[in-house]
Amino acid sequence: MPPPSAHSHDSGYKQLFSHPQMVRDLLLGFVPGPWRERADFSSLERVNASYVSESDRQRHDDMVWRLKVGEQWVWVYLLLEFQSEADAWMALRMLVYVGLLSQHLVKEGELQDGKLPAIVPIVLYNGAPAWKAATDVAECYAPSLPGLEPYRPRLLYHLVDEARLKLHSLQGVRNLAEALFQLEQSRTPEDIIRVLKSLGEVLQGQEMQQLRRTVDIWVRKLLRRKVPKANITDIETITDLLEGHAMLEQTIERWFDEATMRGVRQGMEKGMEKGMHKGLARAIALQVQMRFGGVPPWVYARLQSATQDELIGWATGILTANSVQELFGQTGGEHS
Repeated sequence: MPPPSAHSHDSGYKQLFSHPQMVRDLLLGFVPGPWRERADFSSLERVNASYVSESDRQRHDDMVWRLKVGEQWVWVYLLLEFQSEADAWMALRMLVYVGLLSQHLVKEGELQDGKLPAIVPIVLYNGAPAWKAATDVAECYAPSLPGLEPYRPRLLYHLVDEARLKLHSLQGVRNLAEALFQLEQSRTPEDIIRVLKSLGEVLQGQEMQQLRRTVDIWVRKLLRRKVPKANITDIETITDLLEGHAMLEQTIERWFDEATMRGVRQGMEKGMEKGMHKGLARAIALQVQMRFGGVPPWVYARLQSATQDELIGWATGILTANSVQELFGQTGGEHS
């Protein structure tokens, strides 16, 4: 089975962060500020974001949530970014999206004392390169002329650069979002098994069953990405990956062992193939030397860049060729 595409990885995150428990733990664990002490996370609710559009197309990778902080509603604009590189214009995009959300709140009368409520823009990024794009839209504009600086737009968004987070090395899971990031950063089967066991203990009770199923589906996709060189088709025979039983530990360890051995074999095969290719090229050069009394520089160049099929053709053709030019199909110009 081929490894899942980036789209399936993207959709897996969308499903995870469609659960209020995941959004709650993302805010608690990775968005600082004393506002959290007054937040009522039981009030978290997802808001229809179909009004946030580009060319009238809904942005399905954006999520809008709101929660009560004291007597006020706070709106959270969560953008999941899964491009391979940081978007240099993310701050400008966020300015547009927050503006559209603000227009919607005005239209719907979602105001506090006649003013817009607090909006928290968050970008969750899981790309490999470090995020170097501006987090303030003001940095997207050239330096202002004298006297025009006050008119430069300002908007900050909070970046969660997943691959560079400093995560706790505790055995238990304290935060669901952190557990997700720990699984992404895991490098060994022991790391994965430890987090899965802890997740299984946390995701208990009827109210957690829907999220548990979503996490289980996502972990299956994660394992296929982690060990693409292993045959893990038997993953479908495991009913619940979060149970943490001994058979699951042995199975995951076997997948990693299979992936490692297959990688070693492929590396050896490539090395042998490369060595055979070089050896055949040298043998042809020696035959040319013995048959025609010398090897022109252009022949060496052809041998270095030749494909395996070309080398085999020359190795057999040298028996009947009357000249170096005839053997290599040259008619002049290159055989000087």
